[in-house]
Amino acid sequence: MIKVKSRGNESLEQMLRRFKKMCEKEGLTKEIKRTAYYEKPSERRRRRMRKTIKRDQKVRAF
Repeated sequence: MIKVKSRGNESLEQMLRRFKKMCEKEGLTKEIKRTAYYEKPSERRRRRMRKTIKRDQKVRAF
């Protein structure tokens, strides 16, 4: 669980910005987007294959 404590006279906007950064760093937003809708196993496999192919092409380019 992510907790954000106020630092001195930090504004609410700054605290919210820190909270969002912490969520991104933990991968929480990516997980929420992934589970927001049902993805068929075949679609998941295809997505992962595209990702590996793209990664391999990027490695071979260098």
